[in-house]
Amino acid sequence: MLKLKIVSPEKIEFIGEVESVKVPGSQGNFEILKDHAPIISSLQKGIVEYDGQQLEVLGGFVAVQKNEVSICVEKKEN
Repeated sequence: MLKLKIVSPEKIEFIGEVESVKVPGSQGNFEILKDHAPIISSLQKGIVEYDGQQLEVLGGFVAVQKNEVSICVEKKEN
C-alpha cells in the first residue's frame, strides 16, 4: 500500500492508503505503485486517479519516497 496525501491551496483533498496513483506528469502520464523509485515531478493539466477516485487538476507537483506519495495541486475553480 501507498500512503497518499493530496493538498491544494484551499484544503487537504485526500489522506489515506491506496493501491496506486496515476498522475499527469509534465513528460506524460505515469502510475505510482508500491516500492516505486523516489521521484519528484511536475504535473500538467489532467486527472489524478487513485482507488477509483478522480481529481481534475490544472498542475502541481508529486513527490514519492518510501511508499509515501505527496501531491500538491492547483485545482480548477468551480
